[in-house]
Amino acid sequence: MDNFHFDYVIIGAGLSGLYSAYLASKYGTVALITKTIFEISNSYLAQGGIAAALGKDDSPELHFEDTIKAGAGLCNKEAVNILVVEGRERVKELIELGMQFDKDNNEISFGLEGGHSRKRVLHASGDATGREVVNFVLKFIYDNNRIKIFENTLIYKLIIKNNECSGAYAYNHVDNKGFLVTGNVTILATGGASAIYSLSTNPHTSIGEGLYLAYDAGAIIESMEFIQFHPTTFYTGTDETFLISEALRGEGAILVNSNGERFLLEKNLTELDTRDIVSEAIFEELKKTGESKVYLKLDHLDKNKIKNRFSYIYQEALKYGIDITKDLVPVTPAAHYMVGGIKTGVNAETNIFRLYAVGEVASTGVHGANRLASNSLLECLVFSKRAIDHSLNVIKKNADRFFQQTHPEFRIDNNMKEYFIEVRNKIAKLLWNNVGILRNKNDLMIILNEIDNISNNFLHDDSEYYSSRIISLINVARMITLSALLREESRGCHKRIDYPSTDDRFKQIILLQKNKEPEFVPLS
Repeated sequence: MDNFHFDYVIIGAGLSGLYSAYLASKYGTVALITKTIFEISNSYLAQGGIAAALGKDDSPELHFEDTIKAGAGLCNKEAVNILVVEGRERVKELIELGMQFDKDNNEISFGLEGGHSRKRVLHASGDATGREVVNFVLKFIYDNNRIKIFENTLIYKLIIKNNECSGAYAYNHVDNKGFLVTGNVTILATGGASAIYSLSTNPHTSIGEGLYLAYDAGAIIESMEFIQFHPTTFYTGTDETFLISEALRGEGAILVNSNGERFLLEKNLTELDTRDIVSEAIFEELKKTGESKVYLKLDHLDKNKIKNRFSYIYQEALKYGIDITKDLVPVTPAAHYMVGGIKTGVNAETNIFRLYAVGEVASTGVHGANRLASNSLLECLVFSKRAIDHSLNVIKKNADRFFQQTHPEFRIDNNMKEYFIEVRNKIAKLLWNNVGILRNKNDLMIILNEIDNISNNFLHDDSEYYSSRIISLINVARMITLSALLREESRGCHKRIDYPSTDDRFKQIILLQKNKEPEFVPLS
């Protein structure tokens, strides 16, 4: 049985994991672990860009105000201030390292997205910003002799003793080989859970397994009711979809129904209102008309500019016979981003010593009840840097005293694969139909009961690969549903039909922790 020891164990290979690994390698050895490959992550698929107040007419103060407004009263103001101030510096550092963002007349080109009062979204290769940034940071990962890469490796349990983390149990599901990876510092950068819904913009791997790892270890989880739905994903008639970037609406694309009517105007809304507002308006329009989709209209815009700026979307839509420069583009909302997650402080530290969380799996408080567009890649940069800086205070502190571990048996039973897929599909449809854009008490109670039935009828075996993934699915689905039931109001991207108004009594955060009752905590 192989055992590996590093200064840093970093789990996840989106931008937050890669950037953390790059920074950590300056101070020690790094294990960089992903259950798939580097090209499968939300960061890699991110189209819109990185929001940063670098424009001449912009400022961190304006970016702060926009973020607070989008967060609907639940943002941690200290964390937001850190995001918008330090975010500018992190983006400047990327540029100084050689990252090429798109330019007009030799000046950085800024895009406009929903909820932003200024054009402040930097993009690269048009609508492929995530891919370009990930590939850029990867250049500092490959051939770095301080970083050892583990792909196709599932982390199925953290090593915890006396509320202190010393690494994780790992399993390579290609080689069918288990091993132990210990570290002085462990960083979770595993991404979100929105692919737990049947219709999602996320890669199929984003089902919250890192979140469950932390929960099972005793970490505090917060704000799980806030799942952000993106208003515009390409409608295919199946569960397959892809993101239609908000930046298209920033360039002037408009939303219409099947009669060509701009239904948002009837509600005194615009295409650039925040995502929760536009998603809800589309959902209501679909209910009213009985249709399954609305449309984005772009034929009034500059065709060459659209083709060049949104080349990925243009090419993907062509596969379905849609030319976005002249045809109506069928769109529908889909689960997009997990706003809540593992509760951290402003240095990405969790309540478990030596365990940090960064990126979408973390809840730093910057997003409140609804994420402002393109703040997510910025959050990856800012809080990954803070995690590494903070870790320098603990990395060598009594670091070698408890690393002797035995590796438990772990295996793959391929007979369980079909059952895993069955459970996943069932939970995905239950959540989409009942814990989606609009929610109510009766549906939420039914789903909690359904989730419990799945759990009770399942022979739990956390030493088997697919069983462990089912256990994770069940728990993440329960956390989302329970939190949605407990929040008896509508706020941000959480909408209750039975409680349609925002209620100041709920200006609190819902905390979940294993073997403890849920807790409401006033916003600090």
